[in-house]
Amino acid sequence: MPNNFKLHSTHVLVASFCALTGQAWGQNSAVNNPPSLATVNVESSRNSVLGEAGTANEGVVTQQQLDARTVYRPGEVLEAVPGLIVSQHSGEGKANQFYLRGFNLDHGTDLRTTIDGMLVNQRSHSHGQGWTDVNFLIPELATLLDYRKGPFYATEGDFASAGAVSVNYANKLDKGIGSFTLGSNGFGRTLIAASPKWLDGNLLYALELQRSNGPFTVGDNYLKQNGVLRYSQGSESDGFNVTLMGYNAKWHATDQIPLRAVQSGALGRFDAADQTDGGSASRYSLSGNWRATSGTSLTQVNAYVIRNKLDLYSNFTYFLDDPVNGDQFNQPDRRVTVGINASHTFNALLFGRGSENTIGLQFQTDRIKNGLASTVARQVISVTRDDKINESSLGLYVENKTAWTDKIRTVAGLRADTFSFRVDSSNSANSGNASATKASPKFNLIFGPFNKTEFYASAGNGFHSNDARGTTITVDPKSGLPADKVPPLVRSRGLELGVRSEVIPGLQSALSVYRLDFDSELTFVGDAGTTQAGRPSRRLGFEFSNYYKPTRWLTIDADVSFARARFRGFDPAGDRIPGAVEGVASLALAVDNLGPYFGAIQLRYFGPRPLIEDNTVRSQSTATLNGRIGYKIGPKLKLELEGFNLTNRKNSAIDYYYASQLKTETAPVNDIHFHPIETRSFRLTLVANF
Repeated sequence: MPNNFKLHSTHVLVASFCALTGQAWGQNSAVNNPPSLATVNVESSRNSVLGEAGTANEGVVTQQQLDARTVYRPGEVLEAVPGLIVSQHSGEGKANQFYLRGFNLDHGTDLRTTIDGMLVNQRSHSHGQGWTDVNFLIPELATLLDYRKGPFYATEGDFASAGAVSVNYANKLDKGIGSFTLGSNGFGRTLIAASPKWLDGNLLYALELQRSNGPFTVGDNYLKQNGVLRYSQGSESDGFNVTLMGYNAKWHATDQIPLRAVQSGALGRFDAADQTDGGSASRYSLSGNWRATSGTSLTQVNAYVIRNKLDLYSNFTYFLDDPVNGDQFNQPDRRVTVGINASHTFNALLFGRGSENTIGLQFQTDRIKNGLASTVARQVISVTRDDKINESSLGLYVENKTAWTDKIRTVAGLRADTFSFRVDSSNSANSGNASATKASPKFNLIFGPFNKTEFYASAGNGFHSNDARGTTITVDPKSGLPADKVPPLVRSRGLELGVRSEVIPGLQSALSVYRLDFDSELTFVGDAGTTQAGRPSRRLGFEFSNYYKPTRWLTIDADVSFARARFRGFDPAGDRIPGAVEGVASLALAVDNLGPYFGAIQLRYFGPRPLIEDNTVRSQSTATLNGRIGYKIGPKLKLELEGFNLTNRKNSAIDYYYASQLKTETAPVNDIHFHPIETRSFRLTLVANF
């Protein structure tokens, strides 16, 4: 179900092209002529993909279900993906931390994230490969979230080995939105959005202003300005839109702190070892989408240009490297990204069977300037490295979907990606050029449906790109010692068996078991705040997700997953992957259509993780309970009260284990470093429609 031709209308999802041509894809027949495109409206809050999906781990979440979620920060909208945890280990403006399928994905590596067709993951980023900052996301504009997991989809390229998430914005709103929120810890938010008719189309605008401090001793002082302006014409299947987005933010950061300092009373849970950490970020984009549908084909093109800017100040080791000035460092990143995605899908006959074929390309080029500097209270005292990077990629793919019988169909694909890197470094020894190409075959075999139940077997290759600077490095810029280059592209290989069933009325269930191998694991480096290429790895796991709507007023989401993550090959240090999430579970209940009242409650759990290779140090589990209750004052006015961490748990949002040295210490200490989850808090929102 390729995400580049999702179609939707008011409060419904119009199924993808493969579903709409049901005679060619969902049914087997020796048809004489390719069928024509039709439109199907789906009225549920989670769209059924039975008969369309290629695996048990892809799905669509519609606006109705997204609206029912209680989110502390914009990135938590993505937690609508079963098994995905979105966390934070620093100030609110920093990119989130992601966990999925046995990965601590850092700030987004191996979770490909797109918003309106624009790739959010930033390549060769100064802080971490695949940096995914979704703080510019406005939840009220999100009409559709499409997810898929594993390297089994020809349409998904770089960073998609663990999964891929795509969020679509509305072309027009049913009603204008005026929203005003006040909450605990200095939280305030104002949003106004509408889409009046203009010329022959719609002009959608949205403006968001937000501030928050959090429970920290020195508040986040997070200030955000965010806006969207979009003009669209035509329908979702035949039309176009042009969109401007602008986001600007600044913040103070309370980064992770050493457990020993809290246990001794030197620091409180919400203190910081360096009170000058923080940063600022901005993102401005111009994008366009065009779609055209004929009776048996669909063509889509989207293009974008994005300007990102980040100044990040962090201190994770305090006075370990520099006992006099401290270890704070600055990671500036400036970039302009240009991307083009195009695909053409057409129906044809293959050996007398209905077949759907897609050909596509994905091009992206990044012009990047970033670096690393030592700082004191955000003032630069020395420059470790300063780099200019040109990175370009071209991906070509083909995919075929064929129903061979009434009960057997296949989704087969092949993509080829080529990357080129050019690095101009302040140290000429680290300058140079590199390139690489990877071919990634995919194959999915689907049996069914049998009594509204389907079975899946999948195999596929994927990859992630490494930081361009690692592909040309010869000298460590900090120590001056020789350094090894890393491969430009790292191969992943996946296998999966799954089943999806809707045999019980109102219940959609999916169960899968999988294996995912990487040729090189990216691991966190505490003293630099970055990642480095490591040993090969393997993950084995299962996922069980359920969406149940027993009545018109109640919906239930219940998901559980477990993963076993190990390095491959013997090493005396051990075979555990630090930070690899093992168990994840969530339970969400939403109530609506009960007169003027509505509400929701969500339980979110992710279990303990190994923090060191020999598994002698582990994190504790984390559980939070969030909820909301609302009252519809009238047809165009409602009041909502949201509560977060309702049980006021004192858990960690993230844990690391590494050496650090406080100013009062004379030697480094290996210790757990953690960032606490926020205390119990509440937000009251008044929403007016116009």
